[in-house]
This record gives sequence, structure tokens and C-alpha cells, in this order.
Amino acid sequence: MRVISGKRKGKKLCGPKSNNIRPTEDRIKESMFNIISPIIEKAIVLDLFAGTGSIGIEFLSRGAEKAIFVDNSIGSIQLINKNLNLTGFEADATVIKMDGLKALNIFSDKGLKFDYIFIDPPYDNIELYNKALEKISSLNILKNNGILIAEHNVSLLLREKYGDLMITDIRKYGNKLMTYFKYYEVTTK
Repeated sequence: MRVISGKRKGKKLCGPKSNNIRPTEDRIKESMFNIISPIIEKAIVLDLFAGTGSIGIEFLSRGAEKAIFVDNSIGSIQLINKNLNLTGFEADATVIKMDGLKALNIFSDKGLKFDYIFIDPPYDNIELYNKALEKISSLNILKNNGILIAEHNVSLLLREKYGDLMITDIRKYGNKLMTYFKYYEVTTK
């Protein structure tokens, strides 16, 4: 596992010691960033259910201004902090040990809006995916035209639309899918 491109290109990251954390494979990560490039200058990123933190770190390496990492596992939090230390991105990151859905409420209460959100909850939990996607849309925490990427197992079928979040692309990599959503804020005149 490594940083693919940008300021910390080639930097090796620490991987998990248990099978409970599934980091996004480098080839999938590279493809994902090719699809969403170029990264918005000064982007604010949310890496939800962050695991190793490799996605948020990749965003930082490619020019994002700030990344927020959320995970409820102490092992993941320690790994994220270790990887931020290895890459020197501690000052550009906020790491939060909390339930992902609760964190979304806090971000909304604080008026935080993200340019990019990456979610990768436990693969077999369609209910958690649906709750997270519904909440992200209803709380209005993704900026207009913001991009949300969901990594999930091919056996989990996500809806085409969650409020103002609409699927724009789906890519298959073996037994994994990367589903891309765009947020189109409805404006009233």
C-alpha cells in the first residue's frame, strides 16, 4: 500500500494487521483518482469509515487542503495517525474516533461542507450504506457538484438516487464496485 501520486508519490503506508480493515487496493485507488481528476484546488475531503486512511492521504498528496478521517475502531485510528505521521500530513488532517453516522450530524451542525466524500463501511452492511448515503444527502454536507465515492461488494446494489445524490458512474474491479455519485443541490428562486 502506497501513495500513488502527488507530493508524497511512492511513499509506503502501513497496512492493517487484521482482516477487519480492508484497504482500497492501489490499482483501484489509481483508477478512482483518474476518474475524478483533477482534484479541486483547496478541496475539503471526508474519508468516512476510513480504515487505514489511504484514500484521504491520497487526496492530500494530490492537493486537497484538508482531510477529515472518521472511524470508530481504535485500531484504525492508530493506523491513520501512523500513516499521517509517515506522510507528514498531520497538520492537514483531523482524525475522529466516532460512529460515522453520528459524525455526519456533527458536521452538519457545524455547517461543514465537503468537496469529496469517500465511504467504505463494512461490505456486507447494505443498511449502513443506505443510511450513510441518505444522511449525507439530507444533511446537505456535500457541496453542489461534490463527488461521493462508495466502495462496496458487487453483491450490494445501491440505489441510483439518494435525495440529491445521483449515480454518475460505476466501475467493477473483481468482486468490488466503486460507485460514483454527484450532489446536485436543488435551488429555489
